[in-house]
Amino acid sequence: MRKSGTHDEVKEVYKKFRDCEHEFLDLDAESIELAETYIDRGILSSNYRDDDARHIAMATVADVDILVSWNFRHIVHFDKIRQFNAANLEKGYKTIAIYSPMEVVTYVRENG
Repeated sequence: MRKSGTHDEVKEVYKKFRDCEHEFLDLDAESIELAETYIDRGILSSNYRDDDARHIAMATVADVDILVSWNFRHIVHFDKIRQFNAANLEKGYKTIAIYSPMEVVTYVRENG
């Protein structure tokens, strides 16, 4: 039985994504404001403002389709994803899909 999303598979998919067209994002006032919304609503504590909250906010503001993270405690967490997306919609942004690398590897393996 093949384990879903093995470490080697994740590394291979990561290499493929690195070769794709990409852009670097700068932290802007709009992203900071959205991150503060996550903090104000208690989705994340202020301890995670500079990393997790801003990471998600920057991706949302930049209209990223999928955010992939190993952070299961604060980002790839069913209840948190729903809360992030509720805040995003209320602020006029679209929802963001948040997945673990293992989910992405499984999708790539099954769908090419």
